[in-house]
Amino acid sequence: MNAKEIKKLFPILDQQVNGNPLVYLDSAATSQKPIQVIEKLDDYYRRYNSNVHRGVHTLGTIATDEYEGAREKVRAFLNADEVAEIVFTRGTTTALNLVAQSYGNDHVSEGDEIVITPMEHHSNIIPWQQLAKRKGAVLKYIPLQADGTIDLVDVEKTITERTKIVSVMHVSNVLGTINPISDIAKIAHKNGAIMAVDGAQSAPHIEVDIKELGCDFFAFSGHKMGGPTGIGALYGRKELLEKMEPIDFGGEMIDFVGLHDSTWKELPWKFEGGTPIIAGAIGFGAAIDFVSDLGFNEIEQHEKELVDYSFERLADLKDLTIFGPKERAGVVTFQLGDVHPHDVATVLDAEGIAVRAGHHCAQPLMKWLNVVATARASYYVYNTKEDIDALANGLVKAKEYFGDVFS
Repeated sequence: MNAKEIKKLFPILDQQVNGNPLVYLDSAATSQKPIQVIEKLDDYYRRYNSNVHRGVHTLGTIATDEYEGAREKVRAFLNADEVAEIVFTRGTTTALNLVAQSYGNDHVSEGDEIVITPMEHHSNIIPWQQLAKRKGAVLKYIPLQADGTIDLVDVEKTITERTKIVSVMHVSNVLGTINPISDIAKIAHKNGAIMAVDGAQSAPHIEVDIKELGCDFFAFSGHKMGGPTGIGALYGRKELLEKMEPIDFGGEMIDFVGLHDSTWKELPWKFEGGTPIIAGAIGFGAAIDFVSDLGFNEIEQHEKELVDYSFERLADLKDLTIFGPKERAGVVTFQLGDVHPHDVATVLDAEGIAVRAGHHCAQPLMKWLNVVATARASYYVYNTKEDIDALANGLVKAKEYFGDVFS
């Protein structure tokens, strides 16, 4: 199935914006949803809407089977050993906060080190900043090379025997950099640290095998891979999760409650307090089915072709700076001369082209790039070379509109 055929499976893309066909280039922020996911959500609410785990009636049984079936799909998707290692969360942010607040609180002490990189999304910076402040730990950063990649020599220098946690994004949401997670994990483990991975931008685009990555925790979201918003998952090694304390308390996660003490359910439910995100998890499972059926070899090859074509089409556009390495995931972040990225995005929107503009929840990286903000085009399975042609033509119009800036 080619991209044009795939595009027809996404109802939202069949519309006009400001009198032009919609060109959606903001999938790194959130992807659009295929009809299979939309119909799965509709089916849940129309046919078997019910709470899970608690009831023995027919609707509750169907809902529970679908909900736990989605967990099995996540397990298989990541190649984890057991469903006990898969915790449903509200998304990558919640998953990383769970690791920081539960595992981090118990294993990080004053003077210990937490290691991340300057390219991280705020979701993989702030939880560690807060943990370091609470514990009196040292937050360290692996330096970046000029093209926005990581040199393993720097990783070796930054991670020490005092390091307890290393947390790195698999794929940069700004630069498209694909980080050498398995190599970083080996260095972390050699020094006695655990390895956490922000997989928000990798899971939708490249095949993820947590055994090959060698990580201890892996967090990702459903909404960036065709699933609903508000749902994601945390993979954690079973022996680590078993020793961790829950941070959300209430219904669903309890085993026994007395007047003065309580006990928790077994994994993974002890981390899922309250009524879970039932429809979201079921839709998440449908999204995993969708991308798995497409095949990650095909997805990766398609996005590589789009990136290569982007460099080809944008190469002749003077005053355009593209940030990041040549080898990358399906993200092209750029600056058009001295025109503010918000203004560029506004002109593109007038042409029906949706791109992201701002700091992309990566302010430390913006400072490293020596810019206030950038514009970003990000691709997914439904994007075509014609979309990139539209982007290139839109940028030419932006240059014409702000002609005085370039004179």
